Amino acid sequence: MHETVFLVDDDPAIRESICDLLDSAGIRTCCYSSAEEFLSQLSSASQGCLLLDVRLPGMSGMELQGLLLERRVALPIILMTAHGDIPMVRKALKSGAVEFLTKPFQDRELLDSVRQAFTLNRTSRESEAAFQSIHQRMQTLTQREMQVLELVTAGLTNKEIGQKLHLSIVTIKLYRGQVMRKMQAESFADLVKFWQTVHPAEPHKDK
Repeated sequence: MHETVFLVDDDPAIRESICDLLDSAGIRTCCYSSAEEFLSQLSSASQGCLLLDVRLPGMSGMELQGLLLERRVALPIILMTAHGDIPMVRKALKSGAVEFLTKPFQDRELLDSVRQAFTLNRTSRESEAAFQSIHQRMQTLTQREMQVLELVTAGLTNKEIGQKLHLSIVTIKLYRGQVMRKMQAESFADLVKFWQTVHPAEPHKDK
């Protein structure tokens, strides 16, 4: 699957102009005249970014952004409009848009935004692949091994874990070895990283 700019704009002239620019830069583009047309052809395997006009017939660009957010579609979104205002920009960025371009924009501005979005999408896909790999390995652990993993990554010693689980230190060491092997961890630091990937720490809330 190639990285692609999915361009949604109801103006044929703008679609053609942007497609020509991206094509000249060696960037693959798929064009749509409405949000509904884009949604009908959207694939979960899509890679790249969404270049989206705010004002569209039918579903607006902002509405499409909200829908994709609900569906957890990971494509970074670059929004475009000739009628942008500060509240709209703030709302778009707060909802996850990576850039907000006001028409007419410079070629370099668009190309830079697309390349930034491609990089973000690549990083997101790599993170998701790592998460799935770690999660699958974690699924192979027994309930007792999961308990040991959780306590080990919380910083407890073998002795403390043994006391908590009413097991001998020798038994805990055996469980730790099994956990290391199944998780394909080369060090304690690897175990901590794997655990934090699947169980990210909750952010502290101000009281």
